[in-house]
Amino acid sequence: MGEFCTTEKDGNLLVITLNRPDRLNALHPPANAELSGVFDEFAADPDAWVAIITGNGRAFSAGNDLKYQAEGGDMSGSPKSGFAGLTNRYDLAKPVIAAVNGVAMGGGFEIALACDLIIAAESAVFALPEPRVGLAALAGGLHRLPREIGTKQALGMILTGRRVAAEEGQRLGFVNEVVADGEVVAAAKRWAAQILECSPMSIRASKQAVYQGLAHAGVQAASAGKYEAVRAMRDSADFIEGPRAFAEKRSPDWQGR
Repeated sequence: MGEFCTTEKDGNLLVITLNRPDRLNALHPPANAELSGVFDEFAADPDAWVAIITGNGRAFSAGNDLKYQAEGGDMSGSPKSGFAGLTNRYDLAKPVIAAVNGVAMGGGFEIALACDLIIAAESAVFALPEPRVGLAALAGGLHRLPREIGTKQALGMILTGRRVAAEEGQRLGFVNEVVADGEVVAAAKRWAAQILECSPMSIRASKQAVYQGLAHAGVQAASAGKYEAVRAMRDSADFIEGPRAFAEKRSPDWQGR
């Protein structure tokens, strides 16, 4: 039990819950630092293969804690890994799922965009409203959103700060699934269970190749790229176990190493 978040381990799944419901799970530097430690542990734990991040109460996260900032709170000490200890974590090959249970505004939306999948409750609302308070979405939102839904659609949200409901988010392409209120964590666990059926080494190789490959100008250059997680997959016990299990007509016993 942390001060600003809680964690729950269920086999190879880690569930992280933002826990500042009185502030709609808005985050300040101490919370970001705590979450950075949580994601450090997740990244280093060989038995943690998938993470889900969600919020306690009626919000996923309202973003940066502007009230804390306005009250003169110490704004130093934010981790290099970014908002929620996640938005600058470009080297994390393990998958992270956002279970968005309510408001995901500003930095809260940027947390979700930094995840690999977004599962949203029907009442979830997304926005990058920073220009309305003289700021900009500099925790990755300005760069991730255009890459996910296209420049014009992204600018339609960024330049207006308008709020987008979960169903529109799915139509735009940044939400994977919309579920009834109260069911979002269960739905995220269902997605996680499907991921956990696969080799974690293959999942990490695939995720890393996708994201790093997008930095290349075309498919040929991306396919020719060298990806550390792909090398690790080929050197792993899972690389042997998968074909062996298939040949023996049994479920594979993944080791994740």
